[in-house]
Amino acid sequence: MRKSLSLMLESDPDIKVVGTARNGLEGYQLVVKEKPDIVTLDIEMPVMDGLTSLKKIMQDSPTSVIMVSSLTTEGAESTMKAFEYGAVDFIPKGMSHVNIGIVDVKQDLINKVKEIYKQKTLQARFARLRSASNVKPAATARRVINSKIPTTGFKAVGLGISTGGPLSLQKVIPLIEDNFNLPIFIVQHMPPKFTKSLADRLNGLSKVDVKEAENNELVKNGTVYIAPGGSHMTVQKGSSGNRIKISDKPDTTLHRPSVDVMLNSVIDIYGRGALGIIMTGMGKDGSEGIKKLKDLGGYCVAQDEASCVVYGMPRAVVENGSADVVLPLDKISEIINQVGQNGRRI
Repeated sequence: MRKSLSLMLESDPDIKVVGTARNGLEGYQLVVKEKPDIVTLDIEMPVMDGLTSLKKIMQDSPTSVIMVSSLTTEGAESTMKAFEYGAVDFIPKGMSHVNIGIVDVKQDLINKVKEIYKQKTLQARFARLRSASNVKPAATARRVINSKIPTTGFKAVGLGISTGGPLSLQKVIPLIEDNFNLPIFIVQHMPPKFTKSLADRLNGLSKVDVKEAENNELVKNGTVYIAPGGSHMTVQKGSSGNRIKISDKPDTTLHRPSVDVMLNSVIDIYGRGALGIIMTGMGKDGSEGIKKLKDLGGYCVAQDEASCVVYGMPRAVVENGSADVVLPLDKISEIINQVGQNGRRI
């Protein structure tokens, strides 16, 4: 595994592997010594397991950590704990993933490393600029909130997120108040088992119900539905109310689940009453759906660059002119609570 990862990473001329370790203790010691920009860390290791090593790394020499996880229920649960401890993403240990092969895994790993590193340097640059100019970005974000977003008339929330998502969602969903009265539909790019563990973890931390969506279940207000890994989640009208549809179609999308597929169906049902939220992640999944919502007169929230693990999906929404507001991570739950307590049940 160490050899495979090293070969994959160093096939890109911009990436240098500065060390490999045989166990968690040796890995922790190497991180403290070498101070790398990014660490890949296996969960299952002798001497010191990955979670213990991760906690020590984040305490003594914090840096971006990508977990190497087995695609099992136990691996998924351990990965959720790793996100809680500060890991930013994960890759599959078996070097296999739903519908993709070894070449795709290699490119995905390289892309993640480069994008996470790029975001880290941007944050450092912005921190120096803020220190030099004494500008507080949160104040700017609050001004944008007050000038743009209405808080009434909403019927549902559609949220798309990818790289860095589990860590970010743990800082948003548990802050939603128990009187929130709209459904929330979330697409997080993850494989099967991992979305179930993510939903269960968030449910245990939250005042509202959080669950992995099931086919044909009735949509309820005050519930957060997470699309199951490997399948699309859409919403359809039914004789007794709106219902969730889980399907592997369309099979032509880059991601499954797809943010665009989810958003398009949510918009078809709730129209401009849907609030669109795009958070941290690579690529541009969700930008087409958000543009459709914007054209109908709906509203979109994009996470700001400084608080993203990877500023890709939000950037696409901002650059196509569809973002009504751009908010730091710690302000997103506030706007969700505002629209959810004043929205219209349907």
